[in-house]
Amino acid sequence: MALLDGTPQTVGGPTLFGMPMKQVSLITLTFQNSALILLMHYSRMMPPSGDHRYFTSTAVFLTEVIKLAISLTFALYEVSRHLAPSTPATVIFEQIFNSVFSGDWWKVAIAATLYTIQNILQYVAVGNLDPVHFQILYQLKILTTAIFTVTMLGRSLTVKRWISLIILTIGVSIVSIPSSNSKDSSFMIHDMTDHFFPRSVHELGQVANGMGDVARELTKRGVETVVEVGQALAKRSATYEGIEEDQNTAPVMNYSIGLSAVMAVAVISGLTGVYFEKVLKDTESPASVWTRNIQLSFYSLFPALLGIVFKDGQEIAKHGLFDGYNWIVWALIILQAFGGVLASLCINYADNIAKNFATSISIVIGFLFSVWFFRVQVTLTFLIGTVLVLVSTFLYTGPDRKRGRPPPINIVNYEKTTIDPMNTPRYTDDKLSVPDPLENIKAMGLSTSRPASPLRHHNRVPSSRGKNRDE
Repeated sequence: MALLDGTPQTVGGPTLFGMPMKQVSLITLTFQNSALILLMHYSRMMPPSGDHRYFTSTAVFLTEVIKLAISLTFALYEVSRHLAPSTPATVIFEQIFNSVFSGDWWKVAIAATLYTIQNILQYVAVGNLDPVHFQILYQLKILTTAIFTVTMLGRSLTVKRWISLIILTIGVSIVSIPSSNSKDSSFMIHDMTDHFFPRSVHELGQVANGMGDVARELTKRGVETVVEVGQALAKRSATYEGIEEDQNTAPVMNYSIGLSAVMAVAVISGLTGVYFEKVLKDTESPASVWTRNIQLSFYSLFPALLGIVFKDGQEIAKHGLFDGYNWIVWALIILQAFGGVLASLCINYADNIAKNFATSISIVIGFLFSVWFFRVQVTLTFLIGTVLVLVSTFLYTGPDRKRGRPPPINIVNYEKTTIDPMNTPRYTDDKLSVPDPLENIKAMGLSTSRPASPLRHHNRVPSSRGKNRDE
């Protein structure tokens, strides 16, 4: 727990059951990152509970529905806090409706569509890769985010971050290379020594002249093959030979498909994150976090619904919407729906180092579970690539080293301040004296409302009343 206490906590900060919210958000984010990938991979590898595995398009749609419910609940609570207790519910819903369907809704809809495509491809990648390979290759989103940040937002990166991106690319490239003893044949080229490829026009003409003989030979072999297959099926039907192979419904992972999917997920993740940040900065009417979550969840329902119709519509009509669902699938959907809430907590109460530490711990946990539970074979090149990815992640998100010099003096205002004569020292008889602040008050105390007595040097002038005008 020493790393968790890396930054000092402020006295009287927010806590949950006596534990600081920074540690709570860090632990929950680590658990969510680890459990989500492990459950997602296991849900695609486990034997189906029905006659078909659950449809990933329906899982994505239900995840967005739960996200929408959670975000709407917190938005109602946030809006009601700033209104009178007697405010009717229609006013609260109207205020949320106006904030959700604002002028920049179409920009948020683009981001929501990209997020939905990312979630669908994430299921494809996890279904064809083991968890630790997916987590390490998924760190490529740091590189794509940096590229889109420079190109779309016009920011510049430090030399340390460019070096970390180079190390990240090298590490991901090492991890993405399949091992020599891998059973996956997606990258293997079949032996074609028995194939004939014409090298000239003359040989091509000879091949064309012999096409009739070739066709007759192929027809003869095809009939013999059909007869042999029919005999084998009859034998297996009578003796139940090979029934275990027929009942083996374990999916086959295709490494090339998984690698392509996780690369696409990393690119879409970087693009969507930078685009959504640009939308938030360019908007004129700022909205709360829960309002943005409502917008993303609501607009994600439409592309997710299109995925159900066009991707798995025919199979869903045959097997049903919830075919293959069990408690593991429902736990996966709920955990993925709460992932956005956990991410927002981590943003509010933790820094980049804490999020980086949570990601690294989740990779280590995924590595241990993959070796122990999924029987993943670990090679030396894989370990070297993993270490390079972790080091690059720390370098990129870590704080920049500052020089040991005092901070510069910032002049706030160049205008002269008004001099107060009552508080400004002055010279009196070649001596510096500080005026008494009670001097005016004492002077006010000596004054009175009674008329003043005549002064000694004042001479009374006799009145001219009673004298003649001629005088």
